[in-house]
Amino acid sequence: MAAVMLSGCDREPAKKGTYGYDAVFFKDMGIETVELVSSDGQSRVLTVPGWQGRVMTSTTGGEKGNSYGWVNHKYISGGEISGQFNPFGGEERFWIGPEGGANSYYFAPGAEQVYANWMVPGILDTEAFTVESKSRSEVTFSGKASLENASGRRFEIGLRRVVKLEDASEVLGVPVPESVRALAYSTANTLENRGEQAWTKETGLPSVWLLGMLKPNPGTTVFIPYELREGETIVKDDYFGKVPSDRLTVKDGFVFFRIDGKYRAKIGLPKGSAKDLCGSYDSGNHVLNILKYTVPDYPCDYVNGQWGNQDYPFGGDVINSYNDGPTETGTVMGPFYEIETSSPGAELASGETLTHKQFTLHLEGPEEELSKISEAVFGIGLKNVASVF
Repeated sequence: MAAVMLSGCDREPAKKGTYGYDAVFFKDMGIETVELVSSDGQSRVLTVPGWQGRVMTSTTGGEKGNSYGWVNHKYISGGEISGQFNPFGGEERFWIGPEGGANSYYFAPGAEQVYANWMVPGILDTEAFTVESKSRSEVTFSGKASLENASGRRFEIGLRRVVKLEDASEVLGVPVPESVRALAYSTANTLENRGEQAWTKETGLPSVWLLGMLKPNPGTTVFIPYELREGETIVKDDYFGKVPSDRLTVKDGFVFFRIDGKYRAKIGLPKGSAKDLCGSYDSGNHVLNILKYTVPDYPCDYVNGQWGNQDYPFGGDVINSYNDGPTETGTVMGPFYEIETSSPGAELASGETLTHKQFTLHLEGPEEELSKISEAVFGIGLKNVASVF
């Protein structure tokens, strides 16, 4: 009887905000996932093939650990699909730039570049990527896109995405102490020119564009190191109007951006000022997030995603960050915050490829230990980061 009673017991429901809650949510919704799991079961990465191999969320603490990615549970559970854009969420999704200008893939030729005419191509929104291979620690996705840009030029694009668990200490180049739970994963994102004509500046150039949606908290700060070069712009801060000084500070070799999900603002660092690192620190939960990404050392150009007419279509940003908040109508999609990185424009002959690689790390533990890692990687302690705003 005891055995029967025990086998009939239900598992305790997963707590909202945990990785286990999100994993069960996708299972209950009937959405296929591919999960990467470390040998000890603590580091986990949840991907969705149906949404282009998107990393929806991850954790350093197994099923009961914090879920780091922002997941739009309300929208997903509603079951409706928009022909314009579906804000499913996810801590790293694979898009193609540029978003705006004459070379945009999000506006039809001749259309005014305003929100009503903006449309995300299905291959970057609702169409599935194929799972080519998978193991406990790595999964490979692929897809094909046939896209027309705003100038009416057609692009046949091969897409490939490899998501892989990594060793955090090896990626960082510094040891991670036992008191810190750490997760590291990489994504290698490839564009292939499958057409007969070369991609040139005259035709327009696609780029890999990775966007990560994370959960904001009042004590969160994005901090991005920069190069100071004479005549170069350090940070673009006027995407939605100039960002006020109580939310954006540039000092001591870093751009600091206040994150709370209560004020809509976006910043970007262009080629010349951007390095290959970005951090964000949630001082309330003692979570340090680190992005490392490829920035080529050869001459290259980044596409400009600004909507409308552009004077410099190849004067775009290498890295961006966005803080969600109320729009003009008072509505809020999230709240969430984003960190985005881009490859250079893919100037490719027929059959050639370009790959943009990114490493995402989440570290959770005592602030003193996290600060030592930050000092070793960035050259700044976390008390200094947390005290900027």
